[in-house]
Amino acid sequence: MSVLVGFLFILILNFQIATIDARASKLTLRSAVYVRESSSPATAPTPSMADSSPGVQADSPSHHKLNKKLVIALIAASSLLGVILLPIMCLIICRRGKIFRSSKIRANRLDQLRGLPLSSFISRTNSTFKQNSQKPSVSVMDYSLLKLATNNFQESEILGSGGFGCVYKAQLDDTLLAAVKKLDNQSRDALKEFQTEIDILSKVQHPNIITLLGYCVHDETKLLVYELMQNGSLDTQLHGPSCGSNLTWHCRMKIALDTARGLEYLHEHCKPSVIHRDLKSSNILLDSRFNAKLSDFGLAVTDGANKNIKLSGTLGYVAPEYLLDGKLTDKSDVYAFGVVLLELLLRRRPVDKQAPSECQSLVTWAMPQLTDRSKIPGIIDPVIRDKMDLKHLYQVAAVVVLCLQPEPSYRPLITDVLHSLVPLVPVELGGTLRVAENRVAAAVP
Repeated sequence: MSVLVGFLFILILNFQIATIDARASKLTLRSAVYVRESSSPATAPTPSMADSSPGVQADSPSHHKLNKKLVIALIAASSLLGVILLPIMCLIICRRGKIFRSSKIRANRLDQLRGLPLSSFISRTNSTFKQNSQKPSVSVMDYSLLKLATNNFQESEILGSGGFGCVYKAQLDDTLLAAVKKLDNQSRDALKEFQTEIDILSKVQHPNIITLLGYCVHDETKLLVYELMQNGSLDTQLHGPSCGSNLTWHCRMKIALDTARGLEYLHEHCKPSVIHRDLKSSNILLDSRFNAKLSDFGLAVTDGANKNIKLSGTLGYVAPEYLLDGKLTDKSDVYAFGVVLLELLLRRRPVDKQAPSECQSLVTWAMPQLTDRSKIPGIIDPVIRDKMDLKHLYQVAAVVVLCLQPEPSYRPLITDVLHSLVPLVPVELGGTLRVAENRVAAAVP
C-alpha cells in the first residue's frame, strides 16, 4: 500500500512538471511569433543588429535550460520524498498490525480471566480421545461459578480429602457434575504439585486418565476441576464400608487392565515419557461403570529415567531402589502396580501398623505365599474366593510376583503386564476372554 501511495505521489508530481514545461514552451513560441509580426519588412535587422540586440529568440535556449533544471530538481525532490515516505508508511502499517494483534490477545486473556462459558470447555474436554492429536488447553474457570456450584464449599459436598485438601462435588449446570479439588496447603511443594498437575493433564488424554476440566486461581485459593467419578476411588471400594462387595473377580481384573493401559500410555506413548510416581489405590478412580482412571499427577515427572529425584510417594507403594538409592524409572511404577494388584487379590492395605510385626508389610508377608500355589486360594479376599478360574488366579499371582521383584531389571515392562491381563478380562469389559453372558452380567456391578 505504501509503495502504491509513493508511486501515485511521484506520478502526480511528474504530471505537474510536464504541464509547467508545456506552458513554458507555449509562452516561448507565442513570444517568437509576436517578435516576427512586429518587425517591418523594409527595415529587417542586419546580422550585426541581431547579434547585438537582446531579442526573445536569443534568450530561448536559456529558458529551456532553466526548465530542464527545474524538472530535474522536482523529480529529485519527489524521489527523495518518496524514499522518506515509503519506510514511514511501512512502519505505520506494521505498528497498526501489532496493535491489532496485541489487542486481540489481551481480549482473549480477559475472556479467560472472566471465565469461559461452560459450553466452550465442556465440548472441548468431552471430545473423543485421540492419542495422536494435540489436546486443547485446559480452561481457566471463574471462581464465583465454582463457589456457586459447590454451595460455597459446604461440608455436605465433600467427596473426600487428602494431603492436597478437600474434594467437593460441584453442579456446574443442569447436566454436568464435576469434582473440585481445593488446595489447602500453601507450601512451596504444594504449589509445585498444583502446577505439575495442570502441566501434565493439559497435555495428555486417554480413556484411563482423569480429565482435567479446568482450574482457578483466586487470590490465595487454588482449585482444580475434574470430571466426576461416581464410584470414588479403588481404595474406598476395597477398604470402605462396602468392603469390596461391589467388586467381582472380573470387575477387579478390568480395573487392573484399565490401570495398566493408563500406565502404558504414560510410559510408551507420551513424549517425553511420564512416570506417575504416586500410583496407589486411592489415586485410581472409578466411574459409574467401574472404568478405572489414573489421577493425582502432582508428583509425576517427565523423562525421569536415570535421574535422582527427591524421595516422594506413599509408604507401601514405593519401589525399594527408589526408597534406598533415590533411583527412579518407569519400573518404579510397575512395582506400585504390583502392590495395587495384590490389594485387588487380598483386599488388604499395603501397610497395616495395627497388625503383628511380621504382617505389617503386605508385600513382605504375601510374597512367600504367592509362590506356593497351595497357599494362594487361602489368602484371597473372601468376597471373590472360589469365584474365579484357579488357572487365572495363578496367572495373576505370577504377574504380581514379577512386578514386585526387588531388582528393577527383573520386573516386566508395563506393556508386558498389559498383554498378560487382556486374556483374563471378558470381551464385554475390554479384554479377550469369552464367557457366558449371564456370567458377564454378574461381573458388572
